[in-house]
Amino acid sequence: MAKSSDESADAAGRPTMKDVASRAGVGLSTVSRVVAGKGGVSRAKSKAVERAIAELGYSRNDFAHTLRTGSTRTIGVVVTRISDPFYSELVFTIEQRAQEHDVLVLVASGGDDPIEGERVLRRMLSRRLDGLIVVAHEEVDVSFLAAEKAAGTKIVFVDRPPQGLPADLIVVDNERGAADAVAHLVQAGHRSIACLAHISGRYTSERRQAGFRQGIRDAGLPVRPELIVAVDDDVDACVEALSELASLDDPPTALFTTNSRTTKAVLKALRLLDAHPALVGFDDFDLAELMSPPVTTVAQDPWAIGEAAADLLFDRIAGLAGPDRRIVLGTRMVERGSGETPPVAVTGL
Repeated sequence: MAKSSDESADAAGRPTMKDVASRAGVGLSTVSRVVAGKGGVSRAKSKAVERAIAELGYSRNDFAHTLRTGSTRTIGVVVTRISDPFYSELVFTIEQRAQEHDVLVLVASGGDDPIEGERVLRRMLSRRLDGLIVVAHEEVDVSFLAAEKAAGTKIVFVDRPPQGLPADLIVVDNERGAADAVAHLVQAGHRSIACLAHISGRYTSERRQAGFRQGIRDAGLPVRPELIVAVDDDVDACVEALSELASLDDPPTALFTTNSRTTKAVLKALRLLDAHPALVGFDDFDLAELMSPPVTTVAQDPWAIGEAAADLLFDRIAGLAGPDRRIVLGTRMVERGSGETPPVAVTGL
C-alpha cells in the first residue's frame, strides 16, 4: 500500500525526507526531528540535515503532516474591523507569536454587520484549524461554536465576552481606565465633565460609561445623565451634541471620549466649532501627539492583548487543561496636555 507521508516518494518529483536523509547521511528519524524542531540531535547532524535541505530545496509536506499528527499548524483570527489600528496591531502581534511556533495565521474581518460577522466566522470554521482567536460581534450568538470547541478546536475571545459560549477571554479593565480619565480631569480642576460615547461595540462602550460614572462618584460629583451622550464616530452628530452641551446651564469644561474613532470625530467637530475644552480619550491613536494641544489618552496595549491571546491559545493547543480563563489587562494614562487644560466652559458655540 502506498504511503502518504514525507518519507515516501513524491509523485511530483519533489525531494522527500528520504532524499534529505540520504544526502545528509543520517536516518529518517533524525531528519524528522530536525524538521519538527525537536531536540535530541547532535549539532553536527543538525547542520548536515539543514545543509541537505538547502541543497535539495526540500519543504515539508504539510498535508502529510496533518494526516500523521491531526494538526494543521494553522490558526484563524477573526476581528470586526481590520482597518482599525487597534485590531491591525492586535493581528500583527498574533502573527509574530505564531511565527515563533511555525504556525500559519488566517485573518478575516467581519465588519460591523452581525450577519456578515457570523458568515465570516462560519466560513473560517470550514478550514481545518488548530485554534481560533475571535473578536466576536456582540449581536452574534456564537453558541454554534460549542460543537467545534467540543471537537478539540481551541478558541480564545478578545476585547469582549462572547454571547452564548463559555470560553477563554482576554479583556482590558475598561471601567478602571475610564475612571482614571475622570480622575485626571478632576485633578486639573474640572467639575463638569461630559462623556461622548461610541455606539458600535456595545460592551466596551457600556463598560467605559460605567467607569466614567464611577469616576464622577469617586470625585464626589453628581452623575448628570445629560452629560453622557452617544455619538459614535459621526462628526455631524458630535457637532450637534457639543452644541447642546454648550447650551446647558452648567456646561462641561472637559470631555471624555470612549474610543479612538469617537475621539477623532469629536476633535473634528471641535475644530468646526472653534471650541477648546479639556479632553481625554480612551484608546491611543496615531497623530495624537501631533495635535494642538497633543491629546491625552487612556491607552490599552494591543500588543500585550495579542500576546496574551496567542500565548493562551498555544498553551491550550499544547495541552493546557482546566476551566475557561478570563484575563484582565490594565490601561495606562498617556499625558500629553489636552487633559490639563484649565476649566473653561464650552459656551458660545
